[in-house]
Amino acid sequence: MTPPTSSTDAPGADGTTLTVAPGPAPAVAAPTRPAAGGVLVLLGMLLVALNLRMAVTSLGALLDEIRNGLGLSGTMAGLVTTLPTIAFAGLGALTPWLVRRWPAARVLVLAMLALTAGQLLRVITDSAAVFVLTSALALSGIAIANILLPMLVKQYFPHRTGLVTGAYTMSLTLGTTVAAASAVPVAHAFGSWRAGLGVWAGLAAVAVLPWVPLALRAQATRRTASPAAVAAAPARVRPARTRLGWAMAVYFGAQSLSGYAIMGWLAQLFRDAGYAPEAAGLLLAGVTALGVPVALLMPALAGRLGTLRPLVLSLTAFSTAAYLGLAVAPHGLALLWVLLLALGQGAFPLILTTIGLRARTAEGTVALSAFAQSTGYLIAALGPLLVGILYETTGGWTAPIGFLLAALGVQTAAGLVIARPRYIEDEQLTGDGQEEAGVGSPATACSTVG
Repeated sequence: MTPPTSSTDAPGADGTTLTVAPGPAPAVAAPTRPAAGGVLVLLGMLLVALNLRMAVTSLGALLDEIRNGLGLSGTMAGLVTTLPTIAFAGLGALTPWLVRRWPAARVLVLAMLALTAGQLLRVITDSAAVFVLTSALALSGIAIANILLPMLVKQYFPHRTGLVTGAYTMSLTLGTTVAAASAVPVAHAFGSWRAGLGVWAGLAAVAVLPWVPLALRAQATRRTASPAAVAAAPARVRPARTRLGWAMAVYFGAQSLSGYAIMGWLAQLFRDAGYAPEAAGLLLAGVTALGVPVALLMPALAGRLGTLRPLVLSLTAFSTAAYLGLAVAPHGLALLWVLLLALGQGAFPLILTTIGLRARTAEGTVALSAFAQSTGYLIAALGPLLVGILYETTGGWTAPIGFLLAALGVQTAAGLVIARPRYIEDEQLTGDGQEEAGVGSPATACSTVG
């Protein structure tokens, strides 16, 4: 694309050169070579997404074996299972700082190397403390990649946000399911939990490969940027100062709270309802498996609709029916409740898509992604904990399900706020979180990928 004659050049978040036309609206980054660079980026994103939950779900599947093998105390085991949300919240918040200093592709290479190294190192140690630290190293890579993927969708596929988000969310869901289902069989086949936990490091290493040439290209582009271009870099986006940013964080947190509570306690609910442990585990796996097509279709639907209100309300209806059904008849209609839960968990791909839809620029996308996810995962960490406390205190599932219904109400209220089309950069410009008349104006810039 030929830049306007009255524009200035500025470096993008991943080393691209942004050509910004005069005017108050932020620029929308659009790659000019999608056929070549876009295919490699898409392959890299799918491989990264495939790895984003494997280190977590494989650990959960083998937790008893790991506790016995390393002599983990109950407190240490609780710390290990809480680490993901802590890492996702804390380390994810650092990602905008990282991409302001290095190209996003280079940051992603380092993130996947951290994931690879952490998964390898934690299976060769006999120390519980080292196991926790190396698990944290692996999770740091996941936390950073979580934030970067929505930004990369905006950077390379600005006109196919829903389709590409759906593809990588489906890959993430597939990886979650495969690791959960395969970790124990792999461990039994090799006679050690270490194999079932460490085998996924190889796939993380493969995910590094597509990003190496992209990182080298972005770094070369950044070196050639002029001082004037550096001075013209876009202003920092601060979602915490906007109503939209907080609504996104609350929606992300409430849906993640529900998701982690379901992953942690649904099997126990079905066991209490009279199902054998194996059947209860299969019903839990069904929620994830049925979520694969939902993960593909939900972003595509979100990208086509002018308002997200119908999707927000539909997802609420599915989850409400599932929770009420689990409270009243958990055994007789279990398959129906599993299906409705899977549909309700479509809130996760919906919010990932919305992050890209509610920002004009790559800078805005990574800032909104970091704030929504880091704040949201802090909220999500309360889910399994509070469900467990209510279950232990009351000895039943009425109170825990009531808590999840209350969280769903909060999620719905936040969802209705983010349903209207508008952009985080425009809310920041007003300073009061109100939508400007210029929202939705045509893009005023283009980029060239180095």
